Amino acid sequence: MAETVQRLTEADPEPEHVQREPADRGRPAVTVARAVEVHRLAVAGREPAIARDVGHRVARVWLRTSRFADVAALASATLSLGPDAGAFYHRGCARSATGQPRGALADYQQALTRYREAGHRDNEAATLANIGLVYRRLGDSQQALTYYQQALPITREVGDRAGEASTLTNIGNVYNRLGDQQQAMTYYHQALPILRDVGDRAGEATTLNNIGHVHDVLGDRQQALIYYHQALPIHRDVGDRAGEATTLNNIGHVHDMLGDRQQALIYYHQALPILRDVGDRAGEATTLNNIGHVHHRLGDQQQALTYYQQALPIHRDVRNRAGEATTVNNIGGIRLQQGDLAGAKDAFDEVLEIFRVVGDRGFESMASFNMAVLLLRMARVDDALKFQRRAIALAEQTDHPGLGEMQAFLIQLQQAKKG
Repeated sequence: MAETVQRLTEADPEPEHVQREPADRGRPAVTVARAVEVHRLAVAGREPAIARDVGHRVARVWLRTSRFADVAALASATLSLGPDAGAFYHRGCARSATGQPRGALADYQQALTRYREAGHRDNEAATLANIGLVYRRLGDSQQALTYYQQALPITREVGDRAGEASTLTNIGNVYNRLGDQQQAMTYYHQALPILRDVGDRAGEATTLNNIGHVHDVLGDRQQALIYYHQALPIHRDVGDRAGEATTLNNIGHVHDMLGDRQQALIYYHQALPILRDVGDRAGEATTLNNIGHVHHRLGDQQQALTYYQQALPIHRDVRNRAGEATTVNNIGGIRLQQGDLAGAKDAFDEVLEIFRVVGDRGFESMASFNMAVLLLRMARVDDALKFQRRAIALAEQTDHPGLGEMQAFLIQLQQAKKG
């Protein structure tokens, strides 16, 4: 029974080019704690200029250390004094990172309008890129590309090399999601030297993680581990807990694929509390799904169902449709193994519809394969052949690593039809 395993593919770097203020160079350094107190007093005293200035600087620090709930509260306090592009942007970042895509889009659109009115091209590009990120998370890959491709030339126009690298990485993420791994790799390798040149260690770690993910998808597990283990200490060094959890999750996935289930569980269980601590509900659901997958591989179907059923409502809450389909697919696999063919078919029908809507041809290929396996069990060989041919066509389009297995199953189906 073929199963799809979801893994996080990036740590979503937040561009740090919102509201650059050269005047900062002439101000005395203050601790974050002192700045937070200054912000609180400014809000209480109805001093919007001070609240915005200090709030922006604190938000940048907290975003780097995954304090997303604190950023959202800080920005909301600033906005209580009136509209502000930077506060909208930072709250959008926090909402995006914690599984609130609709709220994030609303904030980013407010920020975008104000940055364009003010002629802040660098901040316009950052906001366009982050809107693209939200659409990618919602499964709308084409809309994501539209926003990223608007952002990229602006980053080059204003000489924002860090923003250029971030946007190149995110375009690579979309192609990766669309199943075009070679195109994804092209964009990642354009981004990596820029990130190193500008000293963006968090972005470097994210891109190393993503290159590892492409190698993982292409079946080169050892090369994937090399890149993941380069990324992990950098995430820890810079205090990027969300990125650390992403990479732990991905290392766990590789060990799972290599057959080392206990090692996979060790890494997944390291990732899970970090994701909960930083409020990354989408990542939490992914990791719950993956822990369930390991228990499924170990033959403990009930334990697997327990984790899948914890993951599913979170995927739905955060509107992660691809994640939802992955987990429904895995629940369908258990139903099939338990002999509940009707229940399995309901699950696989739902999975196929979601992957068609989000345009993920690689996962649609695997879902079509799973449906063909089920239909053979139901003695519906003609229908199984139709789905398997569809699976192979999609696998050929996306260079799917399971293509050989799919072709072998097609031969099995053709032999079954001959009787």
